[in-house]
Amino acid sequence: MGGTVRDALLGRQGEYLDLDFVLPEGAVETAQAIARHHKAGYVLLDAERQIARVVFEQGTADFAQQVGPTLEADLKRRDFTVNAIAYNPHTDQLIDPLHGYADLQKRLLRMVSPENLEEDPLRLLRAFRQAAQLGFAVETETRSAIQQLAPLLQQIAAERVQSEINYLLGTSKGTFWLTAAWQDGLLKAWFPDASGQSMELIAAIDRTYVRLQETLPEFSKELNNRIRSMPRGVRAANLSTSDSSPLSEASASSPSASIRTGLSTAKLACLLPSEPSEAEAQLRRLKYSRNEIQAVSTILKFLPRLCSAAAIDPFLTGQESSTSRSFTLSLREQYEFFQGVGAVFPAVAVLAIAHGISLEAIAPLIHRFLTPNDPVAHPVPFLTGQDLMSTLHLPAGPRIGQLLAAIQLARAEGKIATVEEALELAARLVKCEE
Repeated sequence: MGGTVRDALLGRQGEYLDLDFVLPEGAVETAQAIARHHKAGYVLLDAERQIARVVFEQGTADFAQQVGPTLEADLKRRDFTVNAIAYNPHTDQLIDPLHGYADLQKRLLRMVSPENLEEDPLRLLRAFRQAAQLGFAVETETRSAIQQLAPLLQQIAAERVQSEINYLLGTSKGTFWLTAAWQDGLLKAWFPDASGQSMELIAAIDRTYVRLQETLPEFSKELNNRIRSMPRGVRAANLSTSDSSPLSEASASSPSASIRTGLSTAKLACLLPSEPSEAEAQLRRLKYSRNEIQAVSTILKFLPRLCSAAAIDPFLTGQESSTSRSFTLSLREQYEFFQGVGAVFPAVAVLAIAHGISLEAIAPLIHRFLTPNDPVAHPVPFLTGQDLMSTLHLPAGPRIGQLLAAIQLARAEGKIATVEEALELAARLVKCEE
């Protein structure tokens, strides 16, 4: 029932099955028995409401105790009419007391009642996520109820809010509805610095991505990759979301609907204050991982450097522009920039273009990033710290790291090209300090 029946009626299929069963009795016991029989995973989602999940390799099955004396009464407690359709496999019959099938044909998301939305305020945000996911419109009275109930969203657990936001950030289809969520006050408590300019920037990122697909397809693929390797050992984390029963999205056992990519991380940065420490505080409140917080902080730290070099204020602009044809970054500055930004570079680049730096201006940096052996973007050490200590008879300490950095920079600037020259440079630097 619920989303499973809805998707079947719409002809939507996914690689990962998300099934939802309602039983008049014994829901948890049935789930346990199925998990034992198939040697699958088992999660008790809600002991009080008797909701359990069986986790298979290619899908999940949720089993919930029927709420109310009849299945029809249970369906009337759902969020939207299109999710309040059940199917009886024994009689091959649809149970549709709220005319959800008619709304499916109209491609319309209609609430069952304002009281049902109030019962679980996450449904307010889920309306926009499902509208984006299904390509539906939100019915007028439902939108009005969402606006009135919007302050209740701040009562919801941060992890649940985050998963819905992640979906809207993770697809261009979500941008319109993310803007609607901001307009209706759903983001106010969680992203107080989000503004109309934030939404314009996110839309500009979508347009920039389309351009990159046409002109630099290899780089556009990088934007869709997970941020695997971050400065100081940070890596991206999987984020889970589901659209089944009210409790099911709380489990980390469901598949990732939005994996943290360069593209979605750039969009997330648009919703936050420009000061990294303030942005970090907001992300911590939303329970983002340390890795994800570091990625956003890196964007906020290094984006102004690109924009400053192009004479563009990243915090006053919000539309694409062709006025910035070039910018000045010395080879040393480029090297230091890449050393600091690391694997977050695609996110910084796409956001810089959305802010107004022309694609032509930033293309040389993009090409450096895409070249695996580029000495500026991806320097390969000539020497190790042990080489320096043994050859120059130096003790271990911070000075070794400084010498290695100086060698890498000299190589990027074309001043040295061999191990011997690297050692000679290190020896000169040590002698100058004596």
